[in-house]
Amino acid sequence: MPSTIKISKSFIQELYQPTTKHSHKGIQGHALLIGGSYGKIGSVCLASKAALKSGCGLVTAFIPKCGYQIIQTNFPEAMVLTDVNVEILSKIDYNFTPNSIGIGMGMGQTLETQKAFYDFLVSNKQSLVIDADALNILSENIEWVALLPEKTILTPHKMELERLIGVWKTDDEKLEKVTDFAVKNNLIIVVKGAPTEIVYGKTVYKNSTGNQALATAGSGDVLTGIITGLLAQQYQPLHAAILGVYLHGLTADLALPETGYQSFLASDIINCLGKAYLSLESK
Repeated sequence: MPSTIKISKSFIQELYQPTTKHSHKGIQGHALLIGGSYGKIGSVCLASKAALKSGCGLVTAFIPKCGYQIIQTNFPEAMVLTDVNVEILSKIDYNFTPNSIGIGMGMGQTLETQKAFYDFLVSNKQSLVIDADALNILSENIEWVALLPEKTILTPHKMELERLIGVWKTDDEKLEKVTDFAVKNNLIIVVKGAPTEIVYGKTVYKNSTGNQALATAGSGDVLTGIITGLLAQQYQPLHAAILGVYLHGLTADLALPETGYQSFLASDIINCLGKAYLSLESK
């Protein structure tokens, strides 16, 4: 069985890198968020805003053309590049080198999008977070896992994980299967749940923040954005995953007295990130 480490506040404070007073957007990292399809552009809005709120200096969203006005209006701080296709991703093409990339949110699984994803994997060398439909495409084309950069971060929920590694009967069996998959492919796997667990090598890092308020639409998109933003700031991939999961859960704990469980939205995670960071800086 893998060993387990509980993620405490003191553990996180050892990883946390405060922003220096001489920082500017040019050295805080540039995150690229790739995703979206007709009717699902909100997922990229959430991920992009979360990435910038995590502390990186620049964010670019790559989306189908139908989402251009939506993101420019909803999130003016982001830069936007569009696919040649109006409703889906069919050719992922950008003319800069990002520090990190998050891909998959709301992008669908059409044949054109699957080909675009494959072509992207063949050429990409940057730090990578894979979520949502990109995970499902990967599950259907498992040989593509060999194309992933070392320490790529996967962020599956229960059903996405099951498609990726197969079914399990017990939590112990699940962790064994996840660990085997992570070790074999040199990946970091964020197993979303209650609690969320981060698996790398033969170690499972068990998160200590969060509550049932996080069971809301868009919560996973926000987590992908946070982790991608931390990667852009040059956090090591494992540290970005651990810190991102901790901050994501902490926002729900901090907001609970005001929102309750039922009224908490994914956008509240983003709005509470400042409070979460400030709590790390307190003794």
